[in-house]
Order: sequence, then structure tokens, then C-alpha cells
Amino acid sequence: MKKVIAAVIGAVLLVAGCGGGGDGDGDGATSVPPSSNAPERPAAQSPAGTVPEALKFEGETLDGKGFDGASLAGKPVVFWFWAPWCPKCLSEGPHVAKAAEKYGDRVSFVGIGGLDDGKDRLQAFVSRTGTKSLTHLDDRTGKLYSHFKVTSQSSFVFMAPDGTTSKDSGPLGQSELNRHVDELLG
Repeated sequence: MKKVIAAVIGAVLLVAGCGGGGDGDGDGATSVPPSSNAPERPAAQSPAGTVPEALKFEGETLDGKGFDGASLAGKPVVFWFWAPWCPKCLSEGPHVAKAAEKYGDRVSFVGIGGLDDGKDRLQAFVSRTGTKSLTHLDDRTGKLYSHFKVTSQSSFVFMAPDGTTSKDSGPLGQSELNRHVDELLG
């Protein structure tokens, strides 16, 4: 059943194209509709100390360890949704690695690799992009893509500590990615 669901999600995303938006030159210019960049508020603002709804998920890292989204509560987070066969994702990997190096002490970076049935391909992508320092989650089932309502790769979800999110499609160049992270930090 999981393979059928993954195949359906993969087919939908393949039809949607690899990312949608961006002119492919890596400068961060995107053609995402303005409404997709508008912040999404959680259903109810969480009192201090509680976990935003968006962080109520569990997953598995590429090395097979369990991961609880609640562990990210209280800190800004950048979720990067990628697929190993996506050339846009491959081109922005080094930019994500540099941003994680620059902001990693203040912002959590989480890669979510999916839409492929080969875990070895996910791991090879991480090696090729230089993003080994990030936490990467194995989302071959598309469960996390669905949880965050992400419909294409490369996509980013930028989350403030209160659970407020904004989305952008890639590829994002270094300056555009830094701009989003700076906005998260206020």
C-alpha cells in the first residue's frame, strides 16, 4: 500500500514538474504566486511551551533513527523538501549547506528527502550536495510532504517558533535563502 501511495504522489509531482517557480539560474528569483508566500497561522496560537501543530509529526532520519518533530519547538526551522532526481534540488544543496553553517546556531535546518523508492539514492544526494551536517528525514512515503501541504520539490517551509509558516518554491539562491532566514530571525 505504501508503494502505491508513494507512486501516486510521485506521479502527481512529476506532472507538476520539478519545483515549479524559479528561473533555474540559482539567483533566487522565483515565480511563486504571492499567496503562497503569505504566512500561514496555526489554527490557534499556542501558549508558551507547547508544540505547534505543524511540529506534531514523527519520522525517521536517513540513518534509521527516530525523529520527533516536537524536538524542534521553540526555535525557528527551515524545512527543505527535495527529491534525489531533481536537478533544481541538486543545484541549491550547496546554498542550503552554507545557510545552515551560517545560521545553524540560531535556526534548525531539516532536509526532507522523498518521492523516490531508494534510500541509497537519498543518501547519495546528501553526499553530492554537501548537506551531511543537516538532519535529513526519509520521506519516501510522502507522509511529511502531505503533513506540510508541500506539492512540489524543491520547496521550503520557513517556521517561526510560534508555528507561523511561510513557503517558497526553489531553487533559492544564497541571497534569497538568507533573506528568508533573516526574516525568521526578525
